[in-house]
Amino acid sequence: MVSKWSVFGLCVFVIAVMTLPTTVMADEWNKATKLTFNEPVEVPGMVLEAGTYWFKLADSDSDRNIVEIWNADRTHLIKTILAIPDYRLKPTGKTVVHFEERPSDSPEAIHSWFYPGDNYGEEFVYPKSRATQLAKQVSRPVLSIPEPMPTEAQQIKQTPVKAVTPGGDEIEVSEVVLAQPVLASATPPSSLPKTGSYFPLLGWTGLLALGGSFALRAAAKRIS
Repeated sequence: MVSKWSVFGLCVFVIAVMTLPTTVMADEWNKATKLTFNEPVEVPGMVLEAGTYWFKLADSDSDRNIVEIWNADRTHLIKTILAIPDYRLKPTGKTVVHFEERPSDSPEAIHSWFYPGDNYGEEFVYPKSRATQLAKQVSRPVLSIPEPMPTEAQQIKQTPVKAVTPGGDEIEVSEVVLAQPVLASATPPSSLPKTGSYFPLLGWTGLLALGGSFALRAAAKRIS
C-alpha cells in the first residue's frame, strides 16, 4: 500500500519541478543588469549622467527587443530603447558594454550590451539624425530609427529599422548585424544512411552465437 506521506512527497516534488524553472527562466529572460558609469554616457535619445543604472529586457522578439533603463533603486523608468539582437562567437562570463568611438569633448555612445554567458546581445538603435553623425565618426554603419522617436514600447517595436552608412546612405539591418553562423557538426550521425542497414551485422552476430553453441556442446561431451 502506498502511504499518504509518499503521495505527499510526490506532490511536493511535482510542485517544485513546475515552479523552479519558471523563476530561473524569468531571471534569464529579464537580463536585469546593474551598471555603474563613472562619466556620462549616451544612449538613444538622451545622455545618462555618471551613476548607477539598471538595464533590463522588457520585451523580446526574434528580430527586435525592448530595453528599459531604470534608476539605481529601480523606482523610475528613465528610457525605453529599441535594440536588435547581435551575435558574438565567444561569450564571456561577465557583462560587456561596447561603446562607439567619439570626439573627446562628447560622451561615449553605447553601441551594444551583452549579458554574461549569452551569445546574443542588444545593439542599440539611434534616432536617424544621431545615427548619421555617429556613422561618420566611427566610419561604419549605425542602426537607425525614423524621427520623431515613439515613446510607447509597442510603437517602438513596429517602427522600421535601417542602418546608416558613413556616407549617409540607408542599408538593410541584415548587412550590419551579425547573424548566427551555421557551423558544421562534428557529431557522427545517430542513424545509418539509407544505403546502410543493421541486418548484415545481426546476421554475423547470429552465426557467431550459433558456432559458439556448437563448440560448447562438443566440449561438454568430451568432458563427460
